[in-house]
Amino acid sequence: MICAMVHQLTRNLSDDTIMASGFAPYFVDHTTGVYPIAAAGIPWRAEYIGVKGDPITDLHEDMAAEQKARSTYDNLIRLIDDPDVLDPLRFLRQRELNHYQRFGEALEITTDRLNRKNYYACNPAFDKNCGK
Repeated sequence: MICAMVHQLTRNLSDDTIMASGFAPYFVDHTTGVYPIAAAGIPWRAEYIGVKGDPITDLHEDMAAEQKARSTYDNLIRLIDDPDVLDPLRFLRQRELNHYQRFGEALEITTDRLNRKNYYACNPAFDKNCGK
């Protein structure tokens, strides 16, 4: 969806518009292709994915990622007035809320099945003396 929005917003750019908008440095490197980069210009890197192999840790990481995406959509929604862009952003924002809810439910199920008194200072799947 994001790629489709970027395409819609950039497909008819003139050279003058590219120069006047400050889009020229990006355009020189990527034309109008979607290149995963933060608004501050920092490229996305695989190390940003926090996977530990520990279900509690990973579910918290997943929930945090959903909230960060929601915050980004909230910020974009505050800055944009184009209804053709706002409607998909609102859909994506709602999707992040739904994902956050599902990850929260998975976290609850996981902790219920482990041990309610263990606030997960250790991983009983690997640490055999965990909680003893």
